[in-house]
Amino acid sequence: MTTRLFFCSDIHGSQVCFQKFLNAAKFYKVQVLILGGDITGKAIVPIVRDGDSYSANMLGLPQTAKGQEELSALERSIADVGYYYYVADSGETEALAVDPSRLDRLFTELMIQRLQSWLDLASERLAGTDAQCFVMPGNDDREEAIRLLDSSTYVINPDKRVVDVDSHHEMVSLGYANMTPWKCPRDVTEDRLMAMIDEMASQVKDMKNCIFNMHVPSFDSGIDATTALDKDLKPIMTSSGPQQISAGSTSVRSAIEKHQPLLGLHGHIHESRGVAKIGRTICLNPGSEYSEGILRGAVVQLAETKVKSYLLTSG
Repeated sequence: MTTRLFFCSDIHGSQVCFQKFLNAAKFYKVQVLILGGDITGKAIVPIVRDGDSYSANMLGLPQTAKGQEELSALERSIADVGYYYYVADSGETEALAVDPSRLDRLFTELMIQRLQSWLDLASERLAGTDAQCFVMPGNDDREEAIRLLDSSTYVINPDKRVVDVDSHHEMVSLGYANMTPWKCPRDVTEDRLMAMIDEMASQVKDMKNCIFNMHVPSFDSGIDATTALDKDLKPIMTSSGPQQISAGSTSVRSAIEKHQPLLGLHGHIHESRGVAKIGRTICLNPGSEYSEGILRGAVVQLAETKVKSYLLTSG
């Protein structure tokens, strides 16, 4: 018996990347889809309405549209890079800009709307197939999004749980991360990370065939390398370029070294795509290029007691 799974992470609200994630079930002929965290977007792009004309500023570039067809195309382009769009006249957008609490409420509303549309789309696209779909929140996702995931009747949120991927492989999942410079909603101390991992690990029946779906990769693993930032969140430069550091979790590394699961699935560090081996455990970070509309992923074929093959993908 073999099971094929597709794993990706850190799509940060990108509509096109989520659609590609669902399409991976058929394209790669997999039985299991896993989205490993940081699923929601980061910002709103206001679209200012002036009669039948519309204007927006996306990624520093002015965008214009005339009529409903061009507006729809503009909305799609904003959604595909992971932002939320909001159409309003100039007076409302100016009022939002000076009212942080109102802007935050709007952000939550738009976030929930898109995530609900994704859950509906997953139910529609995958209904009648044998594909299981696991979608986990990451350290950057809000509590409102997590509650919505938990309410889904089709998509499974595996966060902080032990679930069966098939009859031979359990999966331990954790979307929290060690502390980051951005102080994200689910950044926690290494001690708390370790406690949560230990709690789940104690419930695993067959650790040697277990999958560790941990949003943050292991410290000093080669798949956690990123640019060091100063107190103003600007890159620290050296004579040879940006200073590189390991930003992974010491707790995740300790847990993998201790328990030696079959497979580690990770994300979080977008630019650190690659494969690492920690003892017997194969650890994958497919990376992320969601803002380009590119879905980075990994296809893994599991035999009953081993990883038969794996392939990092891009599409």
